[in-house]
Amino acid sequence: MSAVNKKAIKTFAETISKQVQHFSKREIECLVEEFLSLLEKQTNPGETAESLDRSNFSDILQKSFGLTDGLILDGVFRTFDKDNDGRISMREWIEGLSIFLRGTLDEQIKYCFQVYDLNGDGYISREEIVHMLKNCLIRQPTEEDPDEGVKELVEITLKKMKRCSVLGQANWFNTLMGDSEICLS
Repeated sequence: MSAVNKKAIKTFAETISKQVQHFSKREIECLVEEFLSLLEKQTNPGETAESLDRSNFSDILQKSFGLTDGLILDGVFRTFDKDNDGRISMREWIEGLSIFLRGTLDEQIKYCFQVYDLNGDGYISREEIVHMLKNCLIRQPTEEDPDEGVKELVEITLKKMKRCSVLGQANWFNTLMGDSEICLS
C-alpha cells in the first residue's frame, strides 16, 4: 500500500473515530484496509468500486458470521445500508460493524428490531414474525403442519410482548429490556 493511501486511511480513520463509539482509531484503520481488500475482490482488473454490493456483502456475512438465512441477510444489509442506495459504503461498513459487533445491549436490541421489521414501516407485525420464524425453525420430517407450530410460537411471543398485533420499537425495546429471560435466550 502506498504512503498516500496509508495517509488517506489514517485521515479517514481519524475523522470517523470521532463519530463511531465502539472502535479505536487503529481498529478503524484495519477495518478500512479490510474493506478496500474486499472491494478489490469484487472488481475485475482495471475497474474500481467504492462500495460493496449486496451479493458480496452477503458472502462476507455467510463466511465470517455463519449467517445463511436470506431474510436475515437482507435485514442486516438493509440496516447497514443507511442511505438505501443498494450498496454498502466504507462509512456504512464501519458504522454497521460497530453496532453489529460491539454495540451496547440497547443498540443491539434496536438493531435487531430494524432487521426484523421486514417492510421498514417501524412495526413488526404478526405476519413478519411468522415469516421470520418459518425460515429459522428446523422442520421435522414427521410434522404434519409445521406452520401451526410457528403460529403457536408467534402467539406465545406476542403474549409475552403484551399481546399486540404489531410491535412498535418502543414496545419491543421495553419488553426485551424488562425481561431478562428473552434477552438471554
